[in-house]
Amino acid sequence: MNLADFYLDAGISREVYEYGESIESQLTDRFNAIDKLAELNQIKVIQAMRKNRVSYDCLNGTTGYGYGDVGRDTLEKVYADVFHGEDALVRPQITCGTHAIALALFSNLRPGDTFVSIAGKPYDTLDDVIGINPCKGSLAEYGVKYKQADLKDDSSFDYDAIRNVIDDTTKVVEIQRSKGYATRKSFSVDEIGEAIHFVKSIKPDVLVFIDNCYGEFVEDKEPLEVGADFMAGSLIKNPGGGLAPIGGYIVGKEECIENAANRLTSPGLGREVGASLEAMRSFYQGFFLAPTVTASAEKGAIFAAKIFEGLGYTCVPKADEDRHDIIQAVELVTPEALCAFCEGIQAASPIDSYVKPEPWDMPGYSDQVIMAAGTFVSGASIELSADGPLRDPYAAYFQGGLTYPHAKIGILMALQYLINAGETSLKK
Repeated sequence: MNLADFYLDAGISREVYEYGESIESQLTDRFNAIDKLAELNQIKVIQAMRKNRVSYDCLNGTTGYGYGDVGRDTLEKVYADVFHGEDALVRPQITCGTHAIALALFSNLRPGDTFVSIAGKPYDTLDDVIGINPCKGSLAEYGVKYKQADLKDDSSFDYDAIRNVIDDTTKVVEIQRSKGYATRKSFSVDEIGEAIHFVKSIKPDVLVFIDNCYGEFVEDKEPLEVGADFMAGSLIKNPGGGLAPIGGYIVGKEECIENAANRLTSPGLGREVGASLEAMRSFYQGFFLAPTVTASAEKGAIFAAKIFEGLGYTCVPKADEDRHDIIQAVELVTPEALCAFCEGIQAASPIDSYVKPEPWDMPGYSDQVIMAAGTFVSGASIELSADGPLRDPYAAYFQGGLTYPHAKIGILMALQYLINAGETSLKK
């Protein structure tokens, strides 16, 4: 059997396969450039591991209090070096990206402070954290005020609006690097740097925080290198390399990290406690693999954009645009098309491929959400996955792929399911 026959056996028609091959042949130069960037980021990770003398002993976990956990402490030095921070907190006790962001904010804000987002409203799951939706334990309940500066229509920063929302009480300014559930563009590190410079010109002592989820290793530098004070992300996204089973990180200025450690555990205990259990090997190996895994996900995102743009769909970003995260939005116009797309991704998954995803009232979201994620690590969005809220423009947010071939198969399966459901055709 040749390759086309294998695709046919998997349920993907010869026409869809041939369309995919024609699209892929146009992306050779782009994929080569991504491989070179992965090589650059791989060197950064290896050098940090060499500098900090990572040893086999670092792969062993601890239990109980976790005192003297050399693997945990060394890994945090590695993260700090790779991301150019003074210090880092990398822990399995940080359960997800939202938790990492909430921990960073709660630990560095105090009653009477104002928290400002300058990229519009943050990702949906932060509505409860901030108190946009009334919620027990929110920042609002602790007396932290919230303001935001919306983006311009072209998704660029509105500097006049930013100037108007920053005042004497502003303590932390947040920039969400990735688009979240919005069909805006994601921000480049250079664009983030320009915004930081502007914010600091207004209030030099303000802390600038970056929600770095989905952005790690997509560029040749990270937000701390252009003036951010601290940033956070999830280990079941880019930096976990598909191997980390849980965890999150915060990296940046030493004071910000100390505050976060005291909030994560307890004042007086801080970073000294927190057993790593059996997570260290996967944390180290995942971080080592992260640059190449992220490159695979980025290739899959570009392939998806090129596939669906060719059929007339609006994609954010466009296939030929520079990328600043691994998320690809495809505006599918109808709820039926969104569901069909996600069904195709699920069907191409190594885990639970036989399950049909259904929209549901997911905690932290105001609209029903459909999610396809047949992943080895539950909810890991560095693995092949797709999701989206059932609201106009019914965009599917596609991300991940531990290998590019899997991402390619998943995208073609999603297209096949759309065709089978009568939602599109190769003649569209």
